[in-house]
Amino acid sequence: MAITTLQAAISAHVHDGDTVALEGFTHLIPFAAGQEIIRQRRRGLHLIRMTPDLIYDQMIGAGCAERLTFSWGGNPGVGSAHRVRDAIEKAWPGPLAINEHSHAGMAAAYVAGASRLPFGMLRGYTGTDLPGVNPTIRHVVCPYTGEHIATVPALNPDVTILHAQKADRAGNVLISGILGAQKEAGLAAHRLLVTVEEIVDDLGAPMNAVVLPSWVVTAVACVPGGAWPSYARGYYSRDNAFYITWDEISRDRATFTAWIDRYVHGTDDFAGFIAALRADGVGP
Repeated sequence: MAITTLQAAISAHVHDGDTVALEGFTHLIPFAAGQEIIRQRRRGLHLIRMTPDLIYDQMIGAGCAERLTFSWGGNPGVGSAHRVRDAIEKAWPGPLAINEHSHAGMAAAYVAGASRLPFGMLRGYTGTDLPGVNPTIRHVVCPYTGEHIATVPALNPDVTILHAQKADRAGNVLISGILGAQKEAGLAAHRLLVTVEEIVDDLGAPMNAVVLPSWVVTAVACVPGGAWPSYARGYYSRDNAFYITWDEISRDRATFTAWIDRYVHGTDDFAGFIAALRADGVGP
């Protein structure tokens, strides 16, 4: 495990063509890391996320991805993820293949990956249309009851990237609040990168806290605010206004491209991104 900069972590561990999961459910979404992937112009990625929202809208619109595995997509509370939709429907800026699941299917696939099993099982696809559009959804016959049970292939990302509240100097990571699939996605990955609000001497982890031990973490980078515009419990609130603003930014290709060029490609890092937004009177 290395404590390093976000730029160095992405440069060393995220490669063109990788399968990459950026997880975070409602809060602790790793926006800074996703934007650094854009800044470093990674291409051909297979992106995985239970809820691809604004950060995947940005990454897909910037041309980073050629495939998406997901279970819901959009701008939460606002509407469509316009750049994701444009890629799927009109192949801009390039074609985007999709593997669609339910949340339960994605969770089962992550659990299987974390357990190093070849597939996960669930009853949730019974009577639904998803198996008809996703050929990776199959079934097995229970050897005890004869019941047909749906299966999904395990998810083992090349890289999972998370944002968390704290890491200690040994690289142990504390996540508190809503979890989603962060823990399972982290344990399923071949490489795990974590951005955190702060690095501390002692995590002060309460009973039953989610602590990812240093031996499963590849690199930690301290990036205060790195989940903005989502929130980090105990540190800052969700910027609801930005989610509304993003709807207008992302609707038009030229407006979106100008935003990416100004605030992502035009800045050196996440701190520069926030400074540029604030200079234009649109930042947090």
